[in-house]
Amino acid sequence: MRYLIIAGGFIDDEFACSVIKKECFDVIVAADAGMNFLYRNKLKPDIIIGDFDSVSSEALEYFKSFKDIEICKLNPMKDDTDTEHAVGFAMDRGATDITIMGGTGSRLDHVLGNISVLGLGLDRGVPIRLLDKNNRIRIYNQDFTISKSEQFGKYISLIPFMGEVLGVSISGMKYNVDNLDMKGFNARGVSNEIIEQVAKVTFDKGILVVVESRD
Repeated sequence: MRYLIIAGGFIDDEFACSVIKKECFDVIVAADAGMNFLYRNKLKPDIIIGDFDSVSSEALEYFKSFKDIEICKLNPMKDDTDTEHAVGFAMDRGATDITIMGGTGSRLDHVLGNISVLGLGLDRGVPIRLLDKNNRIRIYNQDFTISKSEQFGKYISLIPFMGEVLGVSISGMKYNVDNLDMKGFNARGVSNEIIEQVAKVTFDKGILVVVESRD
């Protein structure tokens, strides 16, 4: 089951609508203010979830009027964000793939928090990605490949997450390395480029945040 979670951050409407039309998600979840995007674009979620403190009253009441939209009201005094709760909710419902839109924007605390949320899928084998008009962000704890034909943007950045990433080898990119230990507090892995048909990244231990950027 492919889940789309619409969060309350910045969303480029034209881009997001094109993704929804193209990818045919099985379930659309609106996390609180994510309902505003769906409301203004006349799109209907399957589930609305949150403490509903940031969604507009018009959007909330509109979606509440549909009997076939599931409502999950959260206590405002909770330990997780609406987006984090939505991710856990989706995995508990059997999600095999999760896309988050509206998870980036000017609130950098939310952006960093949402990047951390990507790690929730690692232990459960559920790939989660943050997606906006300019970036696709994923997180890996094992080897991976990215084909040039399927890459999201021109630039590929590899950033160690939660400590060192040991034994990193990169092939098929402009800047290749062999058995490199990537430590924190540096930006060595930023702005690489795929030059072969397939780029391959292997490593022995650690977690990498992978950002594909168009600009």
